[in-house]
Amino acid sequence: MTDSPDQPSGADQPSGADQPSGAGRPDSPYLPDEVVAQEGVGVPDPFMRLWTPHRMAYIEGENKPTSDEAGSGCPFCRLPGLPDADALIVHRGPAAYAVLNLYPYNPGHLMVVPYRHVADYTELTEEEVADVAALTRQSMQAIRTVSGAHGFNIGMNQGVIAGAGIAAHLHQHVVPRWSGDTNFMPAIAHTKVLPQLLPDTRALLAKSWP
Repeated sequence: MTDSPDQPSGADQPSGADQPSGAGRPDSPYLPDEVVAQEGVGVPDPFMRLWTPHRMAYIEGENKPTSDEAGSGCPFCRLPGLPDADALIVHRGPAAYAVLNLYPYNPGHLMVVPYRHVADYTELTEEEVADVAALTRQSMQAIRTVSGAHGFNIGMNQGVIAGAGIAAHLHQHVVPRWSGDTNFMPAIAHTKVLPQLLPDTRALLAKSWP
């Protein structure tokens, strides 16, 4: 009997330690090293995984304030005291600043934040309202210049019940959108692919700020 062209002869087949742990089993095909390395945590399968361990920081509440008080315990109070590059601040206005979201929904996801520690939009002064509005408009212009965004989701989550991650310090989200940006990755795999590091995004937006 001749060997199948897709199947090596007995002399050519790996054996013992030379054979991948998944190979040769009736329930498992030859598997890439990356998949074989996961053996022991479940039944091996042919799917590759895109691991995003940085999201665990968000899930576990890293950097989330433990109280509603102003001061160093609040990230939005602390960031203006750092250099722009370290804080991922894109632009500073007289009453508010624009900063990249550390856990972006899309590339270029900014937040416009008043310097003053205030929770509710109705508590902002006229100057703060004007500056938040101006920075929001400028954010859109900068993002369009850099990436040609087709549209935006803009808004605030007021209060924990409304989904605010840091409810005690008001912040407005500016999320760029593109046609087709909701593809199979977030829809099926609940994974967002971000093609650029945050410091690089900050530098581009800061350079293009109107």
